[in-house]
Amino acid sequence: MHIAVNTRLLQSGKLDGIGWFSHDVLSRLVKLMPEHQFTFIFDRPFDKQFIYADNVKGVYRYPPTRHPLLYRVFFDMVIPAALRDMQADLFFSPDGFLSLQTDVPQIPVIHDLNFEHRPQDLPKKYSTYYRHYFPLFAQKAERILTVSEYSKRDIVKTYGIPSSNIEVAYNGCNDAYRPLSQAEKVNAQEQFGEGKPYFIFVGSFSYRKNLHGIIRAFDRFRAGGGEARLVLVGNPLWKYGEMESALDASPYRSDISLPGRLEVSDMVLALGGSEALVFPSYFEGFGIPLLEAMQAGVPVITSHRTSLPEVAGAAGLYAEPDDIEAIADRMNEIFSSENQRFKLIAEGKKQSQRFSWDNTANKVKMVLLDTMIER
Repeated sequence: MHIAVNTRLLQSGKLDGIGWFSHDVLSRLVKLMPEHQFTFIFDRPFDKQFIYADNVKGVYRYPPTRHPLLYRVFFDMVIPAALRDMQADLFFSPDGFLSLQTDVPQIPVIHDLNFEHRPQDLPKKYSTYYRHYFPLFAQKAERILTVSEYSKRDIVKTYGIPSSNIEVAYNGCNDAYRPLSQAEKVNAQEQFGEGKPYFIFVGSFSYRKNLHGIIRAFDRFRAGGGEARLVLVGNPLWKYGEMESALDASPYRSDISLPGRLEVSDMVLALGGSEALVFPSYFEGFGIPLLEAMQAGVPVITSHRTSLPEVAGAAGLYAEPDDIEAIADRMNEIFSSENQRFKLIAEGKKQSQRFSWDNTANKVKMVLLDTMIER
């Protein structure tokens, strides 16, 4: 079988979110299916590190997909021609984008439908594109993969796709995340907390991630006598005025650091050395930082919304995203109670064992093969 794969998010030094999903799944998948040929389709010159095995060939097709107009050109003109030229049997798309102009069977990974429920969080040209095309992609797909039972139910309800046509392949976590030694924790506090304990957020800076709420909860925590700092790891995804306003208004702005995007080696230290991950999002299809924190032996504060209870389970301390006082109370609870910390860390260790990229890749393999057998 010849499987063509949309690998436009495999960009050296820029892996984030779905890019990591693509890397961690595809690097395993091609080795699980050595008798099959894979062609990775990139939308810009690619790094050979992403050609993971001898049964993989990489091709570059113009134009780079940096705008909804270019999405249409790439997926409805470039991709059909490429699939035809390479005589592909199947098109697999880890970021959910499909072509509406080909008869080649297609399988997307639709991670979540945040743009359907919170279009205001995205620039209008993007939310308009997603809300118009993703229902069509879902109908066009031979089968659909998604990353949580929550997202599966949401796709069924929102797009009317039969439940039997959707399979859940949970996300995994980089094996580099682990509990730190005491010496490493001291080093982490020196590097990221100016020698003090700190709470951490990890992810893109966008409204649905609730950075503005985290900052205001941190202000409340500090006003109540808490002495930790706050580290916000990531970069802005879109313009996010509420976060900027919360930072400007914070009386503890000097104790909030924004180190930007960190490489995995630095993230292992930054996350593992924190008091807790604070992640009370409005909407998540999965929430990989929760899993990274649990694997690192770090407690998590999160919300009851969408997929987050499914991922955190009994290892999470929960608060509604808009309940600033409750988030601050959870921060204080973890900071002041060793027993609570130990309990959450133990629960997190058990919960994190439910998820692995090996399991994800095996589930994807099963769906690809079953799809071709059924045809």
